[in-house]
Amino acid sequence: MVTKHQQETVRAGELDVGILDDGDGVPLVLVHGGESDRTQFATLRARLGAGIRAISYDQRDSGITVNPPVPYTPAVLADDLVDLLDALGLARAHLLGTSFGGAVAQHVALRHPERVASLVLVATTPSYAMGSAAVDELLGMSHEERQESAPGYFFTPEGQAEQRARPVRTLTRRTPEQSLRRHDAARRHEIRDGLAEITAPTLIVHGTEDRLAPYDGALLMERRMPNSELRAIEGGRHGIAVEFADTVAHWVREFLGVNGHG
Repeated sequence: MVTKHQQETVRAGELDVGILDDGDGVPLVLVHGGESDRTQFATLRARLGAGIRAISYDQRDSGITVNPPVPYTPAVLADDLVDLLDALGLARAHLLGTSFGGAVAQHVALRHPERVASLVLVATTPSYAMGSAAVDELLGMSHEERQESAPGYFFTPEGQAEQRARPVRTLTRRTPEQSLRRHDAARRHEIRDGLAEITAPTLIVHGTEDRLAPYDGALLMERRMPNSELRAIEGGRHGIAVEFADTVAHWVREFLGVNGHG
């Protein structure tokens, strides 16, 4: 059994990486979205339950991670994740990525297949080009404008009402330079031609009404990835890992084979 290591940062490659690491059991690395940080998964990880060691971390230009002020690509972010596995002494791990985090997870599976036990791809896409025009609109907004607009893209009308009652922070503040590097990396995500080479067992979870990563992308991933399975959340939008956290957590536990742990 893999056990937790409580620490706030870890030296991984050239970076000091902010992490949250708790629970005991199979290691599951939670890979946050483009505009988020390691705290994004508070709602989901509270529901993951026993038998899972949940590790979330801050990518470059996110949270408390310290990195050099140089441009990077999704491939660099994928290598960063592997450096983190090395730093934590993990030969392999399961990866769960949401939105752009799912893109990073795809690049890890393509570049370092021996390190990936399985993939859970939530509300993500195999190509930035398959995203909706709304993505560019959101990336062009200020942090405050994005915070104001995000609920309509992330949650159903019912979910938006719940958010007004009990708001969950989903976006992190960055400097203009940090945002520019993040957005440039996101725009470089293109993996459609490599999907057939990703052989890790893969669970794809997607809302049928995702307004940022259209459902067509999930269908393409399922069609081209040889060991994938798609589970749809009818009417779900981009924030399904928050709004439908109970369902997603149940499916993840089932996929990882830890339901017997309670």
